[in-house]
Amino acid sequence: MIQVLLVEDDKSIITNLTSFLKQEGFGVTAVTGQTKALELLETNAQNFDLLLLDISLADGNGFAVCGAAKSMTDLPVIFLTASGDEYSVVTGLDLGADDYIAKPFRPRELISRINSVLRRYGNTSSLLEYQGLCADTAKGTISKNGSEIILSALEYRLLLLFLNNQGIMLSRSRLLDELWDIAGEFVNDNTLTVYIKRLREKIEDDPQNPIYIKTIRGMGYKMGA
Repeated sequence: MIQVLLVEDDKSIITNLTSFLKQEGFGVTAVTGQTKALELLETNAQNFDLLLLDISLADGNGFAVCGAAKSMTDLPVIFLTASGDEYSVVTGLDLGADDYIAKPFRPRELISRINSVLRRYGNTSSLLEYQGLCADTAKGTISKNGSEIILSALEYRLLLLFLNNQGIMLSRSRLLDELWDIAGEFVNDNTLTVYIKRLREKIEDDPQNPIYIKTIRGMGYKMGA
């Protein structure tokens, strides 16, 4: 599991972002200030795979934390900042930050940036698997028991959502939001039903009795126990 150190002084952001990242399969340790962040980095830097860092902190600033992190470890750093000015961005990048994202940001965009940075550091696998079903995100291919399955772009994205959230119930509203994001156009409830049906027809041995994408009646869908 990828371990994230989140340094942010807004408690509501900590609560919401921690919950979201955990749903996406990340481990999260959150602190609110520079002092505690530096203490963790000095004693446990090797236990973290990524540093998510706000610039404005109650007892200091993210620039100091970034500089310290880069001086003692090769830890990837992404700045979370409300500061849109060029100086803040350039300063962070000059200190060795790998990326930045301005608040307010879309959670899915953050996940995309996190995965992009982790791939550059070789800290994430390109393979997602469940019971013989395998997605190679580096190649953009799907296979089942070694045989390739051809999916449309939205079917592929939908399957990745399930593979990335094994054991988690995904509501129809969340799936609709995700498909809307990737399609860039409105996707309605009927369209989602069609895509679920098409995906099952391609990946299930018996689409009427699915083992990969199970319906949670009245709630949504889930892959895995």
